[in-house]
Amino acid sequence: MAAEAAFSPAGRSGLPPIPGPEFLPVNNPEVAALNATLPMDLVSGSPCSAGVQFSRCYSKLCSLRPSDNDSLKTELNLLFDQLISENYTSSFGANCNIKPEDVCSLLVHASRMVHFSQEHLVIKLCQLIHHLLNRLQVIVDEQSLDSLVSYSICALRACSSWTHSEILQALAALVYANGPKCQKHLPDLLGPGGLLLRYSSPSQPDVELRRAAVHCMANLCLGIPGQPYLEEPYRGVCFRTFLQLMQSPKPSNVDDITFCTLLQNALKGMQHFLNGEKGKLDPDDKLGSLLAVLKKFMFFGLPGMNVEMPAVLYPAPLPQYEGIPTAKPEAPRDTPSQNRQPGNKKRKSRGRGKKVRAEGRRDEEGEEEERREAEVGPRLGQVKAAGGETYSHWSQPPGSSAPHLPLGPPFSSLYPSWKRSSSDSEFSDPEGGMQSKLRLYQARVRQGALHCFLSVVKCVEKRILYGYWSSFIPDAPGIGGPPPLTLLTIILKDPSPKVRAGSLQVLSALLEGSRQFLSAAEDTGARRQAFTPFSATLAASLRELHRGLLLALLAESSSQTLTQVIKCLAHLVSNVPYSRLRPGLLSPLWKQIRPYVRHRDVNVRVSSLTLLGAILSAQAPLPEVQLLLQQPGSSGGPGEGGSEGATPQEPQSWRNPPRRDSPPSQGGQPEGGADGPPGEPCWLLQLCVSLITQPREDPYSDSDKGSAPSASLEPSPVRLEALQVLAHLVKGYFSLAQVSLLELGEVSARCLREQDPSVQLHGAKLLEELGSGIIQQHRADSTVPQSCRVALSQVVQFWLEVLTGPLTGALQSEQHPTLQTSACDTLSSILPQAFSQLPDKSQVLCLTVLLGLTYSENSLVKAAAVRALGVYILFPCLREDVMFVADTANAILTSLDDRSPNVRAKAAWSLGNLTDTLIVNMESLGQDFQEEFSDLLLLKMLRSATQASGDKDRVKSNAVRALGNLLHFLQPAHLARPGFDQPLEAAMRALIDTVRGDSTMKVRWNACYALGNAFRNPALPLGTASWTADAYSALSCAVKSCKNFKVRIKSAAALATPATRGRYGDAGQFREVWQALAQALERSDETEDFLEYRYCASLRAQLCRALLHLLSLCGPPDLPALAASLTGGSAEAVRGYLVRYHSGGGEGEEAGDCPDPQERVRELEETLGRLRGLSAESGDVREALNAVVGFLEEVLKSCSEPKAPLV
Repeated sequence: MAAEAAFSPAGRSGLPPIPGPEFLPVNNPEVAALNATLPMDLVSGSPCSAGVQFSRCYSKLCSLRPSDNDSLKTELNLLFDQLISENYTSSFGANCNIKPEDVCSLLVHASRMVHFSQEHLVIKLCQLIHHLLNRLQVIVDEQSLDSLVSYSICALRACSSWTHSEILQALAALVYANGPKCQKHLPDLLGPGGLLLRYSSPSQPDVELRRAAVHCMANLCLGIPGQPYLEEPYRGVCFRTFLQLMQSPKPSNVDDITFCTLLQNALKGMQHFLNGEKGKLDPDDKLGSLLAVLKKFMFFGLPGMNVEMPAVLYPAPLPQYEGIPTAKPEAPRDTPSQNRQPGNKKRKSRGRGKKVRAEGRRDEEGEEEERREAEVGPRLGQVKAAGGETYSHWSQPPGSSAPHLPLGPPFSSLYPSWKRSSSDSEFSDPEGGMQSKLRLYQARVRQGALHCFLSVVKCVEKRILYGYWSSFIPDAPGIGGPPPLTLLTIILKDPSPKVRAGSLQVLSALLEGSRQFLSAAEDTGARRQAFTPFSATLAASLRELHRGLLLALLAESSSQTLTQVIKCLAHLVSNVPYSRLRPGLLSPLWKQIRPYVRHRDVNVRVSSLTLLGAILSAQAPLPEVQLLLQQPGSSGGPGEGGSEGATPQEPQSWRNPPRRDSPPSQGGQPEGGADGPPGEPCWLLQLCVSLITQPREDPYSDSDKGSAPSASLEPSPVRLEALQVLAHLVKGYFSLAQVSLLELGEVSARCLREQDPSVQLHGAKLLEELGSGIIQQHRADSTVPQSCRVALSQVVQFWLEVLTGPLTGALQSEQHPTLQTSACDTLSSILPQAFSQLPDKSQVLCLTVLLGLTYSENSLVKAAAVRALGVYILFPCLREDVMFVADTANAILTSLDDRSPNVRAKAAWSLGNLTDTLIVNMESLGQDFQEEFSDLLLLKMLRSATQASGDKDRVKSNAVRALGNLLHFLQPAHLARPGFDQPLEAAMRALIDTVRGDSTMKVRWNACYALGNAFRNPALPLGTASWTADAYSALSCAVKSCKNFKVRIKSAAALATPATRGRYGDAGQFREVWQALAQALERSDETEDFLEYRYCASLRAQLCRALLHLLSLCGPPDLPALAASLTGGSAEAVRGYLVRYHSGGGEGEEAGDCPDPQERVRELEETLGRLRGLSAESGDVREALNAVVGFLEEVLKSCSEPKAPLV
């Protein structure tokens, strides 16, 4: 019996939904009346009568009782035949009156009527079980499952062997996605000596029984997401069975097609097993064995290949030995050179062949379409260039940016064999004979192996899979020999579009999230001859991936597979470290992808735009991409019609977007050159704008032919992707987009006026990116020359048009909160200088809307609004407005009590900005602002920030920052009021607990910074308050033992902040601070994390500054402790670090505003002079003073000595 593919019922959640109407009860009076009046031609055989016939048979079966009469056997036989003969699948919803529970009830009742001695009826019952569950897509409930599985197991033991194949087929249908519910029967099926193990054993002579048993095991392993999977030890039993079957050679007495069906079931079972692993597959020999066998079957039956693979693949940086023995000569009908048109035959005219090429592309379902496509495909070694001329792969056109291809005929081994002729296609045999059928089954095996490999990628940690990278990714073209057995070979050589697409999906999954691994690749340096480092090998792999996928892009003609090629390229581009590789990888890809933006298939157009977006966002800005964007649109770009814009499969574009008449500048550079603002918009910007705003010219250009009028716009996915490309272009290459600033603003406004919320959202996102680009360009530290920046008047005009446009409607669109959120983000991207020049009504509009949205019921909108206020509070034109500051503070404090953690996090960030503004106003406006600001509001802010410091880390990090600013802002008048005593104490305790706590390093860094900020306030009772000792103790502990060197640096800076000796407390407190700093300096090279060593120099510089600060403040009572430290065992280390600090250099990036070496020496001399002027009353103090002075004199002397030149 021919093996049938496993059916996929979907009666439960988690499986693919099956459309269909509700079932009607079986014993419905309406059904009975219908039965009596229905014509006979509707009762039997017609799809619309299937439910009626099922009800009749069900009622008849329920009326029967078990007996040994021949009449009962005849009646059952007829009933079973009627139920099996019905057509239960129809697009008209013919199953509307069949309930799943009725199906289960019928099968259970039927099993009670059929005795095991009636083997012919047992066979009929098993066929009925399989037929009903398959056609009606029913998953059996637990009670019926128990009864029917028990019946099947007993039948296997009681009936003759010739019935077992049918029984196993019914059992497979019963256990589909029900493995965990079969616990009661698993010992009989999968336990020692279990039925399925016996039938699936390699010693089983009946291959059909073996296939059916493996099918059952595969269905047992199938699980529904969110529900339990098959448990151990039965999962392991199934895994070993599947792996053993795939590792076993084909028995000599088994034909190829039967063996293929056996492999398909084993691969399907392995895929179900892997889907239930959830990252638990161990990196042991089991993984290596599985990868080896999967790699073998990825090439199973591939024309011209007979793969030999090692039993186990081991993780290694270099590929293992793998051979491709000489393949047996194929029959003449399979030779690619057969039936090929002569090479010098005149080709048909482009206009005449357009329809044939467009309609005759390779399709996965149609034999005739595949055959026609192969006939019009390019000849071996030739690719249609952008200008319509034909070049061979080894003679490129002058000035071509096509990928470098190896010279000579060996390249043909990697050119897609499925493009050479139609004889290798999936359905190439015109007579539909056994050879064609065998190729189809072999392709399904390869496809199953790739699906398994995809499941492996998803359930195994990426860091483990990277060890097998070289086994599946090539690092060289393989010139002069057979092609390497890699995923790229399948993509280029497999004749089945489905298999090629499966290989592309696996490659995409491997590339996804691989940025950190691929960041090790590098080939920018000089080439080394002695050995090849791993970075160079990895870089070679990336170059080969670019080359191979570009070949696949040029050769692929199946639209579905072509979409996968472009998506795979997008994954590759998103993860490759182009800044560490030699330039030139993106230019060929950029040139070849441009025509595909106008492909007839909408999915290809969308994926092409996705790839362009990936190129624009890849480590932007890249000089190579900058030059590509500056190329004029007339060089094969979208602005030109005719053959120059044709894809390899489509001789002429269906879209001819309008082009500007201005000629390109000389040398392909835009007006103004690379250093100035471009005078002409880049072609990509023009293309995206036309895709978004202009109607498509051909109404039959998409898959929904004839469904839209000719004046309709592009499909929504194309327009959305074009908007995203524009956003990437603006974000990464704003200097090229700024020439079209007002035009892009109009595009965004048009999108905001549309009804589609997705288009509105992407329009708002584009506005936000434009605003952010302007802000980055006008930053104080921007390297963009003033002459190349967008003029402030133009920025004001841009935002004036935006604010008078549909953006205000988006801000008030309560039915679309995501759009409101994006609109708030857009408002926060206004340039501060431009905001101050907007009319008063526009400013008031922005402030009023944002303040109102902070009370929105939607948490996303509230979070975006409070964040925008946090941006506005830093605007110079707003921060001095006490009323606005107070209104913003009240809105922020209200949001700080919100239930949403996201809202509280944004509110804490805005509160930090608000308190930064208080400090700036205190320093610039002085006492007037402090007196005008409400004391009650200040007290409320202090309490709210203290409370928020106990929240989640993302809230706490900004809450402690705000606390530091508020403690710095407090004035003596505030502290004199009794109401501030307790909040002040609580705020300091909160900061101390945060420094000591186990929060993230960012939170602890902010807490140390906040304490140092508070120490700057001379009004705080530092040194006399009860929390003084705890504050210094927490900072001392952090500076000595924190694992993060940035936290140590900031705690050392905080310890060096107090400006007077009295703020350090008594002599004991001063001694503890000194000893902590000296000990931290001595152990500044001790760390468990190697990455922290880059901050060693900064830490030592900050510690030296802190020690010198204490020396400049110390008094006579402090000298004995200082002298003991400077004359003890650690004196040499401290002296060396101080000498190095005063000699200059080595401060590091985190040291802060360290003075120059001359200033440091001057400060040391001043400190030494002050110490010499101290009077010591007792002998011990005098002796300690002399020791400290002597120590500093030695440091000063060492700094003044000339350094010997380095040899």
